[in-house]
Amino acid sequence: MSAHDETVDWHFPAGSTGDGREIVRITPQVARWGYSGLRVLDLAQADTYLGNTGGDEMIVLPLAGSCTVDTDAGAADLAGRPGVFSAVTDCAYVPRDTAYEINTGTGGRFALACARSQAEGLPFRHVKAEEVRVELRGAGACSRRVSNFGTPDVLAADRLIACEVFTPAGNWSSFPPHKHDTERPGESVLEEIYYFEVAGGPSGPGLAYQRVYGTPERPADVLAEVRSGDVVIVPHGWHGPSMAVPGYDLYYLNVMAGPGVREWLICDDPAHSWVREQWEDQPVDPRVTTWRTP
Repeated sequence: MSAHDETVDWHFPAGSTGDGREIVRITPQVARWGYSGLRVLDLAQADTYLGNTGGDEMIVLPLAGSCTVDTDAGAADLAGRPGVFSAVTDCAYVPRDTAYEINTGTGGRFALACARSQAEGLPFRHVKAEEVRVELRGAGACSRRVSNFGTPDVLAADRLIACEVFTPAGNWSSFPPHKHDTERPGESVLEEIYYFEVAGGPSGPGLAYQRVYGTPERPADVLAEVRSGDVVIVPHGWHGPSMAVPGYDLYYLNVMAGPGVREWLICDDPAHSWVREQWEDQPVDPRVTTWRTP
């Protein structure tokens, strides 16, 4: 095992990294890697949060609620949404070395997806909900819906790549297991963060599961029961499946960044890549085409 594996637990339960209004705080220092970061703010009504991106670029993504993002580089009123299962949301890109202020009248939860950045002069941008590319992946029990709000085809950035995934109850996503930890043709090096929210049921909060495993050269072994607010980091290795157990829909936010070209290039675990061939004869789960009532 590497020094990273021995000293860092890749599963961070809800509340274990946060402090005050920052209920999640994953920095490169916390994860002991070089580029990717995530904070989640829990703000009250009429609350204001001040910050400076410093050496990071950042996307402000409403998870629940609306807000105004006011910066040295530009400003935007984010319409947001009632919750992660209810709709696509708009978001705002804030470049490095930029002071910012987040104001919310409604209160809510707001993700700050970050990456170390060397680029100067990138513009502030309000990505509107209708600009987000919604993609249906898989079929049958592997059906899921992906909202690509921070991918290279939607947003110009330096290193940051971000998207969010909805997996209906009982389905598997991030499958077949894949990795992106080696610089070679068809694969890029990206550190990845998974932030989870799980729909509740009549008896209380829901749960889901996340698997990460390594190679003989770079071992890893994670099988985590995850709940709303939990985070799993993936420095390397095969990751998947993300399992939505029966009765509980699953949402996760992916934040990625790495040292190379800004591309999401993955390699499937060859032991399981054949599963993709089955999808050709299976219908897409209709639940990924409709939004869940909050």
